[in-house]
Amino acid sequence: MPREITYREALREGLDEELAYDDNVCIIGEEVAEYNGAYKVTEGLWKKWGDKRLIDAPISEAGFIGMGIGASMLGIRPVMELMFYSFAYVAFDQMMNNAATCRYMSGGLTNCPIVVRGPANGGTNVGATHSHTPENIFANMPGLKVVSPSDAHDVKGLIKSSIRDNDPVYFMESTVLYGMTGEVPSNDELEDGELIIPLGKAKVKKEGTDISLIAHGRAVVTSLQAAEILAEKYDINAEVLDLRSIRPLDEAAIMESVRKTHRAIYVEENKPFCGVGAQISSMIMEQAFDDLDAPVLRITSADAPAFYSPPIEKLQLPNPEEIVERALTIC
Repeated sequence: MPREITYREALREGLDEELAYDDNVCIIGEEVAEYNGAYKVTEGLWKKWGDKRLIDAPISEAGFIGMGIGASMLGIRPVMELMFYSFAYVAFDQMMNNAATCRYMSGGLTNCPIVVRGPANGGTNVGATHSHTPENIFANMPGLKVVSPSDAHDVKGLIKSSIRDNDPVYFMESTVLYGMTGEVPSNDELEDGELIIPLGKAKVKKEGTDISLIAHGRAVVTSLQAAEILAEKYDINAEVLDLRSIRPLDEAAIMESVRKTHRAIYVEENKPFCGVGAQISSMIMEQAFDDLDAPVLRITSADAPAFYSPPIEKLQLPNPEEIVERALTIC
């Protein structure tokens, strides 16, 4: 039987393996060490690796993210945990202006191999100030890489390649996914002895012929649920393409899927205005217009601050029924 572990466990495995792989890797953030992490992602790692490799930071994202960026310029490979990605805005200057431009401004002499990871999602009823999905904001800045894994297999392989990358990688997870299980091979089952997924490679999660549902992060799970309904109730064979990383972006995979199915919907929990889906839609229209049999559609979170009320917030986010309804309008 294939091994099944949770998203949280797979992420922890990837971090543990990178701590063993490179002595320069360390993990810094609020409660990541002695308290096992706010979401128990780093549980047990402090006891195993000690104070120099897992460091509890004060409640000052501007302070510890800035410290991590400086350390990365000196050869350390810090993995910085944000309790919520909403708190990245406190360290916006460091993350956007310093980390992103470091290699360019130094003429390629100084790298900034930092990973900033944490949950970037709504749907957990924690209010508007704790529910941001800023992947589009960070992807807008040249010099940054943005990753958003949708399952346990990918979160392990992508965190390992992100830590080894010499550019800043902003790694966006979902608290809703932490407890979800998936198949993740153990290292002794792999030819190379470890699971590494290169950045910038999308993955077809379900083959299809009638419409492409393109997504990232938790929206991939929602799209797979919608694809199942489309097949069972309407005999529509939807393809689901998971971007996995938003920047670098696998344009070839997007175009290949659209040219096969001739219809596309981008699904995301990001807001619609200047969102990731807006960029993807524009690319499809520019590069594959003659292959389309219908307009490209986007399904996003409602364009408003995250609602606190659980039943209302549920309506704010994309759901399988909405995807099915919109898919039927172009199929």
